[in-house]
Amino acid sequence: MGHVHATSLFCGPEVGLKHDAVLSHEGGVITSIDAAASPQPGRRLVLPALVNAHDHARPIASSFGNLNMPLETWILRSPLITPPDPYLVAAVSFGRNARAGTGAMMVHYTKPSGRMGMVDEARAIARAASDVGIRIAFALAVRDQNPLVYGDAPEILAALSPADRAVIAQGLPPAPASPQAYLDLVEEIAAAVAGPMVDVQLGPAGVQWCSRPLLQAIAEHSARTGRRIHMHLLETIYQRRWADQAYPEGLVRYLRDIGFLSERLTVAHAIHARPDELDMIAASGARIVTNFSSNLQLHSGLAPIADAHRRGCAIAVGVDGVALDEDDDALREMRLVQMAHDGIGFDRTWSRAEFLSLAIRNGRRAVGAPGDGLLQPGAPADYIVIDYDRLDRDALMPVDPLDLLFARGNASHVAEVVVAGRTVAREGLPTGIDLPALETEMRAAYREALQGQGAFLSAWKPLEGEITRWYAAACGCGG
Repeated sequence: MGHVHATSLFCGPEVGLKHDAVLSHEGGVITSIDAAASPQPGRRLVLPALVNAHDHARPIASSFGNLNMPLETWILRSPLITPPDPYLVAAVSFGRNARAGTGAMMVHYTKPSGRMGMVDEARAIARAASDVGIRIAFALAVRDQNPLVYGDAPEILAALSPADRAVIAQGLPPAPASPQAYLDLVEEIAAAVAGPMVDVQLGPAGVQWCSRPLLQAIAEHSARTGRRIHMHLLETIYQRRWADQAYPEGLVRYLRDIGFLSERLTVAHAIHARPDELDMIAASGARIVTNFSSNLQLHSGLAPIADAHRRGCAIAVGVDGVALDEDDDALREMRLVQMAHDGIGFDRTWSRAEFLSLAIRNGRRAVGAPGDGLLQPGAPADYIVIDYDRLDRDALMPVDPLDLLFARGNASHVAEVVVAGRTVAREGLPTGIDLPALETEMRAAYREALQGQGAFLSAWKPLEGEITRWYAAACGCGG
């Protein structure tokens, strides 16, 4: 049995904070929350474990030189970020997330290593999650169209030298399998790794990358099996303009009409969704995961999150592998989202307690984690302990702990992270892996892999120029 003494314990927006309480748990479940018999040294703020509801389990971003780029060119540098070792890269990502208070995480797996069969790669990622101790959802991304830009663009490759053309073509996604072959693979992965701590989902990469037959097959499979879906949606202005031409009847309306929109669906970004589309998403019960830092760094825009919330959309928060300081700090990311969309002047979108609860509740639904994140008897023992003495470093007068958390909280204030009753991080380090050693090993593996990328780096500037010109002409809406 485990116990934690909380100077303040968050029990949801209706109950608020309980003070001087002891949370007890056994077998991964909270058994009681009682008044403390006596004071304890040190102040502790106990909160539900955070959820990183959209990520790709990539612990490195800008070090590959993909700086100050929109998504449309950033993503084409993916040969450089291919995992040299799937377990190693995933373990580092999960470990960094865990130390920052994340107890559950979405892995939308867009770049397999190619070094092993996909089922074995999924096993390696699930093993990394188990070693760290966090819950994950795993969705293998799939795409079957528009490998280079959003449309047919043979002129781009034709403009490159023969040598550069061959290098770039080699780095593009492989020829797509049939929709049924993809669905069969997802079920094979589920049979291999799904369980209480791993939820396997369907992972269409995005509407611009998926044909109508593929989207329809995924919608039907989800409805038949109950399997959740995770997908990017309307992340950039170029995707918006492509969608308006490719789906004159309305992109989100089409998704609704084929049964794709449902409470089983989570979409990431939705930056360029329109009010009527937000209404359809809200009515369906689907969730929107917003990724504030990623959206800024990729110049994608500011998502209409406050409006989506007012319209009834379920909002969650994701790090997307590109937190503000690229440190996988879900606590800071949650603060950024709350501050950016909380209103102007005296108008407020939500209270801090309401936002914290909805981000965790909707995040858990997105990743298939049990419970709604409330700390109460019978709920999963998924919680984080904030060192309130560090957070309230000045200790001048009593202040609302949640207000102070949203004013300055970050990973450095996380003293302990417990998932399913297991301490998975303590004082800035995961307990189940040697994170510094794995980070050193991962960097060495990437450096070695990059030695073979000279031809790609040589071809990059010509390709980037052609891609930029293509999108500048009609915004890439030709196909």
